[in-house]
Formats: sequence, C-alpha cells, structure tokens
Amino acid sequence: MRRSRLVGLLSSLLLAAGAALTGAATAQAAQPAVADGYVALGDSYSSGVGAGSYIGSSGDCKRSTKAHPYLWAAANSPSSFDFTACSGARTGDVLAGQLGPLSSATGLVSVSVGGNDAGFADVMMTCVLQSDSSCLSRIATAKAYVDSTLPGNLDNVYSAIRDKAPNAHVVVLGYPRFYKLGTSCVGLSESKRKAINDAADHLNTAIAKRAAGHGFTFGDVRPTFTGHEICSGSSWLHSVNWLNIGDSYHPTAAGQSGGYLPVLNGAA
Repeated sequence: MRRSRLVGLLSSLLLAAGAALTGAATAQAAQPAVADGYVALGDSYSSGVGAGSYIGSSGDCKRSTKAHPYLWAAANSPSSFDFTACSGARTGDVLAGQLGPLSSATGLVSVSVGGNDAGFADVMMTCVLQSDSSCLSRIATAKAYVDSTLPGNLDNVYSAIRDKAPNAHVVVLGYPRFYKLGTSCVGLSESKRKAINDAADHLNTAIAKRAAGHGFTFGDVRPTFTGHEICSGSSWLHSVNWLNIGDSYHPTAAGQSGGYLPVLNGAA
C-alpha cells in the first residue's frame, strides 16, 4: 500500500514537471526572435561611392561591395542584411526611401547623413573653382545651415529609426577631415583647406550632439583617417577627379576598410 502511494506521488510529480517544462517551452517559443538583423542607411559615405565594385542592381545609388556596411555584414553574418544607403541622399531621402527594412527584428542600424543637406558638394566645388573669400563665404553659409536647420532634420530621421526599429543599436557615423595641413600640396590654399576641415568638425559636432540626444552611438572616423587625409601622401580620400567627378572627396576602398569599418566594429 505504501509502495502504491509512493508510485502515485512520483507519477504526479513527473506529470507536474512535464507540464511546467512544456509551459516554459511554449513561453520561450512565444518570445520574439533575437533582434540581430542589420540595416545600413545613409548617403554616399555609407553606400561606398569612390570604393568601386558597385552592385549592379543598386544603380545610381552606387552601393559597393567594398563599403563598410557590406564588409561588416560579410564578417559578422547577421540574420539579415539590408543595404539601402544611396549616393546623394539627404535626410528627407532617408525618411522617404530607406527605412522600409527596419523592424523589431533589426538589431543594428548604421547611418551617415547630413553632409548633403549642408551642401557639401557645392561647398567643395566653390572652394576648388573660386577664390579664398568665396570659399570661406560658402562655408559660412553651410555652417549657418548646420546650426539652424540640420538638427531638426536629423531628429526626424533618428526618431523614425527608433520608431521602426525599437530594439536596434544605432550607430551614427560621421565624416573625416579632408586635408592634412601644414604641408605643401598642389591645389587648394592652406586657408581653404583649414576652413574645409573646420567645417567638417562643425558638422560632426552637430551630428554627434543629435545622436547622443536619441541615445545613439556616434562613430567618429576622424581618428582613423588621421594620417590618411588628402595631401598626406597616403590618402584614403579621393581628391577632385575631373574624369569621374562623383568620386571626388569620397573614401577609397582603403578608406572604407581602414577608416570606417574599424569604427563601426568598435561601436556596433
């Protein structure tokens, strides 16, 4: 009799344990998948203009297999990789056409944007083709835009990213300084080169501040590009290229792998 009660008790315990395990498994299965998809947003510095090896289907967006997002995805094998960065993109373009892949399953987002809003291409052409005073005046106009209008545009992009990818770690990548100073260099004057570098710093400061305001990580590429600016003798940036004007002032393949990728690796 005592043995029968013991067997019954053990049977009840086993059934209870089985039910508990089944319930735990069901609860575990009901939980969302780990958010580890990667989405790369932004402008030409993210798409890889200047690095070559463009993906044919990307058309004028010029997404490169040598761009830092593609290199990061190849090395880390995220569960999904969506590469929507596009040459020439402004903040409005990111909002209108690049956010589709974002979801609760997105674990990492990288983005570089703001330079085109501030008129970067026009600044550089003005400085290359016109006088020192015209260059400095155009840079002053760009800085005023960065102070007055760009922060709100960045806020719109960053808020939309967070809304659409609530679980993602977001890395906002900045821009390099373009010129090595204090050295002889064919082309722009020292005053132009210094003003352009100061403008890059001004832009980076604004971007970093808004990124921090949204709890995002700012990836500063200026340290990795130090020693590899234009006029350094080991440049990771294209100077003005009249035969392929679109490459001008964009990172080379070495700039993507040596300048941007380590920063994304450290921030991701």
